[in-house]
Amino acid sequence: MAVNPRGRQQPSTLYMIAAETGVSPSTVSRVINAKNESEARRWASAATIRRVLDTAAEHNYQPNPQAVSLRKRRSNFIGMVVPRLQDYVLATIHEGVDEAATDLGYATFAANSLDDRVKQRRAVELLRSRRVQGIIFGDAFFDGEFLEEVKHQGVKFTLVSRRVPGYPSVTCNDELGGRMAGSHLAELGRSRVGILAGQPYASTSIDRTHGLVTALQEAGIEVPTHRIVHGPFDAQGGREATEKLLAQGPPYPDAIFAANDFGAIGAMGALRDKHLRVPDDVALIGFNDTALAAELPTPLTSVRSPMHQMGREGLQMLLRVLEGEDPEPVQLTPTLIIRESTVGPDTTSEEGSGLA
Repeated sequence: MAVNPRGRQQPSTLYMIAAETGVSPSTVSRVINAKNESEARRWASAATIRRVLDTAAEHNYQPNPQAVSLRKRRSNFIGMVVPRLQDYVLATIHEGVDEAATDLGYATFAANSLDDRVKQRRAVELLRSRRVQGIIFGDAFFDGEFLEEVKHQGVKFTLVSRRVPGYPSVTCNDELGGRMAGSHLAELGRSRVGILAGQPYASTSIDRTHGLVTALQEAGIEVPTHRIVHGPFDAQGGREATEKLLAQGPPYPDAIFAANDFGAIGAMGALRDKHLRVPDDVALIGFNDTALAAELPTPLTSVRSPMHQMGREGLQMLLRVLEGEDPEPVQLTPTLIIRESTVGPDTTSEEGSGLA
């Protein structure tokens, strides 16, 4: 640190170090910011390098992080785009991303897209304006059209929660989770199964539904297309989808699988209003095993997705992409958590099995 005429310390600058060592400020900058001595030797002799570094250390010189960011045109920021950060699942995943990023000296920015393609583009523009090093998408559409645009822009990214073929992602093995739910319902003897499938553009909807239908087919149970209803991944969407199922008239479904827990919660309300009991009349299964699942008046059977781990591993995968790697997609293993909504209060088991 230097001392001004009033006796107060002033931060050391490149110009001060340059004046004291007799070299140009640009040479001082290149030496101090070189990754190693070999790179520094491109700009100065060994004696000059030692003189500059010793002088910088003597004055406790600290580079201006904003200036370094502008010069290198990079930052320690990671962006994340999610449908809605208020959504429990995406908020938990983001928590894992942010926790892992903080451990490694990064900060995160999150932007909501509301699953709208125009808002997706705006979110990416916003994050790029903040010079994020890379982006983690939690709102990918399965067709991959938007991701192709982002790739052509030179943006480095990975996916979490939802997968798209051909792109690096960390997701739950959603098809396996659907198969677990289907096998459980088949073992219970339920044969008229309705599906609250979520949005058709999301891999979570596609894979969970496919897994469930496949497991039921293997057990000799067919799910007609009119019992597969799409809608938003929230409680209102689950209620409306269930009302559509019930509007088809008796015989009503004797089981309902919801692509996420909040859809299942909405289904509970619609079933209650129709005076149908869970699980006596209709067995009910959700997905993700959110914190609410076990606390409902009728605790909800749900497929547990490792959401927090997904976020942490998503951040690690993005860093690999930033290093030039092309990592293979990762699918984390789900667990079926069996509660009263499928088996009643007397035979509840907190830890369910996998496939039979």
